[in-house]
Amino acid sequence: MSGLKEGRTDPGTVHRERVTLVVDGSHFVVDPTTFTAHPNTMLGRMFGPARQHNFTRPNGKGEYELTEGISASIFQVILNFYQTGVMKCPDGVSVSELREACDYLCINFSASTVKCRDLSALLHELSNDGARRQFEGFLEELVVPAMVSCAQGGERECHIVVLADDDIVDWDEEHPPPMGEEYSQILYSSKLYRFFKYIENRDVAKTLLKERGLKNIRIGIEGYPTYKEKVKRRPGGRSEVIYNYVQRPFIQLSWEKEEGKSRHVDFQCVRSKSVPNLAVPGEGGGGGAAWGGTMPSPQVDELDRLNGPAFSQLPQLSQTATNES
Repeated sequence: MSGLKEGRTDPGTVHRERVTLVVDGSHFVVDPTTFTAHPNTMLGRMFGPARQHNFTRPNGKGEYELTEGISASIFQVILNFYQTGVMKCPDGVSVSELREACDYLCINFSASTVKCRDLSALLHELSNDGARRQFEGFLEELVVPAMVSCAQGGERECHIVVLADDDIVDWDEEHPPPMGEEYSQILYSSKLYRFFKYIENRDVAKTLLKERGLKNIRIGIEGYPTYKEKVKRRPGGRSEVIYNYVQRPFIQLSWEKEEGKSRHVDFQCVRSKSVPNLAVPGEGGGGGAAWGGTMPSPQVDELDRLNGPAFSQLPQLSQTATNES
């Protein structure tokens, strides 16, 4: 399969070099100057300076093998870019796959370089580009300061609620919402609120946050209390507060390094009720263990001491006291 049509040449014309690329089992015979005319692309660098310095080498047959993951039909569309500056994506060719190939080959994917019949697929990819650039700005301007505020308070996770600019939060100090919302970071930004309206934008934001090293990322929509509507008095004097709730986006994420250890329960620290009095002086003919009364229960803040050799013998001492009594 040839990437460029081979035509007749006049005897006086200079012979042009041809290289053979193997893509997905298909062979494309191309003039390398077609690639070097676009030096900022990967193929332009491969057959430009990299080839001149022997970084790009052919296989035993003198052919250049392109990486797996790019189909022959996609590469044929990409060759259109090198020849005409425009990629015309025919029916049956995935726009998302073309986008991935362009990202790998460092080719600009935009409305000026890609033309296709499926406008929905093209606009979806362009929206993903725009959403990524927009959220990068939101991240630096709004989200990172909120995370820094949590980190400076010793927290290792953050729950952020995004409210619109005109949202008014008026909580009753005597009857606050019973949800622990006071621990949330509040951002007033109608732009970010509208950004998170689309689930595709939330997916783009989650991907970007993962790339920045954050974990346990959740982005969604939840109810947030804005103001107290009324207070109901229940039998027994208990009050039930009813708040007005609005649906607003939230971001929850973590930067905890030892999250598994933080949630680990050390069962050595659980207080036991099975042996309230390990040994009482005077019982068992004086042969009991001399603890001087009831053994003190281990405390949670004594984790390191509980792992010491003295406490490792507690089961044996308990068994001895039982046998001798």
